[in-house]
Amino acid sequence: MTHHLSQEFSWPKHFLFGSATAAAQIEGAGHSYGKEDSVWDAFARKEGAIAGGENLEVAVDHYHRYREDVGLMRELGLDSYRFSTSWARVVPGGRAVNEQGLDFYSRLVDELLENGILPWLTLYHWDLPQALEERGGWANRDTAYQFVEYAEAVYGKLGDRVQHWTTFNEPLCSSLIGYAAGEHAPGRQEPEAALAAMHHQHLAHGLATRRLRELGAQELGITLNLTNAVPNDPVDPVDLEASRRIDALWNRMYLDPVLKGSYPEDLLEDVGHLGLSGVIHPGDLEIIHQPINFLGVNHYHDDNVSGHPLPEGQPAAVVPTDSAKSSPFVGSEYVTFPARDLPRTAMGWEVNPQGLRVLLNRLRQDYANLPALYITENGASYTDEVSEAGTVEDHERSEYILDHLDEVARSIEDGVDVRGYFVWSLLDNFEWAWGYDKRFGIIYVDYQSQERIIKNSGRAYASLIAANRTMA
Repeated sequence: MTHHLSQEFSWPKHFLFGSATAAAQIEGAGHSYGKEDSVWDAFARKEGAIAGGENLEVAVDHYHRYREDVGLMRELGLDSYRFSTSWARVVPGGRAVNEQGLDFYSRLVDELLENGILPWLTLYHWDLPQALEERGGWANRDTAYQFVEYAEAVYGKLGDRVQHWTTFNEPLCSSLIGYAAGEHAPGRQEPEAALAAMHHQHLAHGLATRRLRELGAQELGITLNLTNAVPNDPVDPVDLEASRRIDALWNRMYLDPVLKGSYPEDLLEDVGHLGLSGVIHPGDLEIIHQPINFLGVNHYHDDNVSGHPLPEGQPAAVVPTDSAKSSPFVGSEYVTFPARDLPRTAMGWEVNPQGLRVLLNRLRQDYANLPALYITENGASYTDEVSEAGTVEDHERSEYILDHLDEVARSIEDGVDVRGYFVWSLLDNFEWAWGYDKRFGIIYVDYQSQERIIKNSGRAYASLIAANRTMA
């Protein structure tokens, strides 16, 4: 294995090493114990929506196997576990609170605490109750107020034991990809609805943050998926303009309202013909601009951007919002993503760890009031096989994780206030539109038997955590 700075780095005393999951991707029990359809359950029934025609009904059965899974977290030495609660389980059908759903999360939190693992809770990781979608979903302003009631219910049950509360995970995906590109649930292709969904999720974040703080929550934040929009030719004005558009759409449209209380002027010009101003009510941005204690950063790769058509025969890089190229409402029909000469994961995503350091330093430089940063997702999908010895030798994933941790260490040396790293994902799971075709876990799951096997990457991560504790 390559020598890594992260293995000998003197990590800050209270730096958290964790891993992350999402309820819809791992829990299963899709229509049991009071849970009803989420938008993803409904989306999975659409022909061709999910690779292999798969669904979330069983997933990796974490609902029934959570004690085993927490035991594996303890074996890995994790400091913290980032998980989400399912709105469709806690308030099925958008009606009354389901106590069975809350009881499951209460048992999970107790199990984590008994094993010395800090619970890190995300309220929304994309599983809106389908009944609310049928009333307009996130394009309906009322959904933001429904979200506050859901947040209150979860806090009422868990607020005595959970310190860290994340409102949203990657609102870019659950607004633009779900409502404009149509590749994620609810599968709509309505640019106006996508922008309304984006703003209403911001509003829900602000309303819930304010309410949870009133109720006594101490550590509040949001998780955003952020990229470096790199111009393919750094001196070509066409490529520079494409880079600006993508940066506005994928980064600043989410960062600026939360951290500055305003939308970027260039973004408003880009989307002005769609009437975003009519969605924004007086006082909304003041509500959205609540003080937060931390910002979660999800980052997997940069995006190499051009404003020119791809040369004939040249493949495009696969980007996190795979269909952003077909989202016409910011002129991104003119934006392409030329492939660079870099290694790729099984998703087709570039491997460029240095980009994480660039991103973290950019955040520090651009946002004067930047709260503490946590890397809340970083990881890689590769094709895994179980050896005859019963092991999973995923050396590429091990190197990916350690290489990125090296860049986190260098960012801390640069003066960036990074306080934790959560590898994605703890378990192989339901990978949204990819179904069970892509594996991100540091723990392998046999989807037929539900057997769990800690991969080589999990062992490498555990060794780094153990070494850090020894040095401390």
